[in-house]
Amino acid sequence: MASSPLKILAISGSLRKSSFNSAALETAAEIAGDSAEFTFADLSAIPLYDQDLRDQSVPEAVETLQQQVLDADAILFSTPEYNYSVSGVLKNAIDWLSRVDPQPFADKPVAVMSASMSAFGGARAQYDLRRILIYLNAHFVNKPEVMISFAHKKFDDSGKLTDEDTRKFIGDLLTALDKWAKRLA
Repeated sequence: MASSPLKILAISGSLRKSSFNSAALETAAEIAGDSAEFTFADLSAIPLYDQDLRDQSVPEAVETLQQQVLDADAILFSTPEYNYSVSGVLKNAIDWLSRVDPQPFADKPVAVMSASMSAFGGARAQYDLRRILIYLNAHFVNKPEVMISFAHKKFDDSGKLTDEDTRKFIGDLLTALDKWAKRLA
């Protein structure tokens, strides 16, 4: 009996139209094919976190993201690195989700990728993201680590990942995420 496809929520830490991180998530969906069902989160409508706003009501964009996280079997992040950390837009979304009930990241299988034009490939942002989400009780795939360095040389002008080694690393990460999600289910 065939198992149902893993429901993965893909969250990019970048709003940029030609984001390497969003392109990495699109590549992951392409590589996964029928073995996973991808939903792509939209962080663009989430307002800056404000406790006064939270006390009035939770914004619809936050409720939508919360439900997407709850409905997913697993989460796949791809984050740029800004000043040795995650982007403000990603941290803001996580800040909002840390203040809703039920807590959507609790016991959720999570994998992380990063893409950067630097030689480090966003490594420091990945570690910061892991530190943040551990507090929310997310359960990370530890290996393999996918850090796409010199991303501007690995994606073509249309956003297609052309580097075969990186495509293999992403495939390996998806396999590990699938196994991890089944183990935690």
